[in-house]
Amino acid sequence: MVHVKVPARICFFGDHQDYLGLPVIAGTINRFIHLSAVPNSQRMFHIKLLDLKSTISISLDDDLTAIKKNDYYRSSMAILKEEGFDLIQGYDIEISGNIPINAGLSSSSAIVVAWIRFLSKTQEYVGEIDDIQVGKWAYKAEVQFFGQPGGLMDMFTIAQGGLLHIDTKIGKTERLVGGLGKLIVAESGISKKTLSVLKNARSYAEKAVAAVKNVNPKFSMEKATLDDYQNYKTVVPNKYREHWFAAIHNYDITLQAKRILQNTKPDLKQLGELMNNHQAILQNQIQNTPLEMIKMMDAARKSGAFGAKIIGSGGGGCMVAIVDDASKNLVKQAFLDAGAVAAYEVKLITI
Repeated sequence: MVHVKVPARICFFGDHQDYLGLPVIAGTINRFIHLSAVPNSQRMFHIKLLDLKSTISISLDDDLTAIKKNDYYRSSMAILKEEGFDLIQGYDIEISGNIPINAGLSSSSAIVVAWIRFLSKTQEYVGEIDDIQVGKWAYKAEVQFFGQPGGLMDMFTIAQGGLLHIDTKIGKTERLVGGLGKLIVAESGISKKTLSVLKNARSYAEKAVAAVKNVNPKFSMEKATLDDYQNYKTVVPNKYREHWFAAIHNYDITLQAKRILQNTKPDLKQLGELMNNHQAILQNQIQNTPLEMIKMMDAARKSGAFGAKIIGSGGGGCMVAIVDDASKNLVKQAFLDAGAVAAYEVKLITI
């Protein structure tokens, strides 16, 4: 029998930055997708999705030329075949987990990474496979294959594990030695709207940067400072100006957070303040946070959370709060009293 266990991820700093080639800070937590498989005598993958109470069957001889949107099982198979894999053995497979679905904790990316890890363990391939490579294949299968607007953060974080600073332009990762204290995740009960939020946010941010480069071809977001917001504000069309603000200021927040998290004993109050500043931009400039969730996070802060933010692209989903031992239970209850359907402590983990 083959077992694969893959964690959820949280983006702490840098939301809506990876599609601009800017860095993010994300980490894996102790919520998981589990995949178990036993070989069968057919050239078939029979997949039971236990939580969804549904099944999928895929022939190893499928020509993979007519893959429907979001069929990540077949897109992963197509990508790996292009990379030199030979699919030779069928399996009966069960997939389950405790990662909330459509809630910002990257359940879909976790399934893609788990599926690719499974195929890597069970099918023929001549070559070395490491965690970085798994993340790259998962990014191709989930985002590039379907021309979706997301970045590589989810797949790289889940495949490599731990608390990471990711240079999304070149795919370089750096492990951060600091921690974020105690963490509370709250489920809002509102389904997120990934693609619609990402499509507009990415388009507006890219057009804002393009307007700046039109007057200064040498401008580079990687070298941008807070002064650049004011320096170029008037050349950015009004329609995109809020996303110009977001791009510049969220980048600065991420750089500040990285410096703090490079210390073994980071200042949690400083990190909480940066998280709150980041969330303010997400809700005011990018406008990705429903009012109900804003009220939930406000309640968490009033109950002692150092910082709180929405997780994922937005429009709904989960939230995370930085707390300490004295406030964690108060914050959990505050989320619930404000309307969250669940709230629980999670831990950063490595894999």
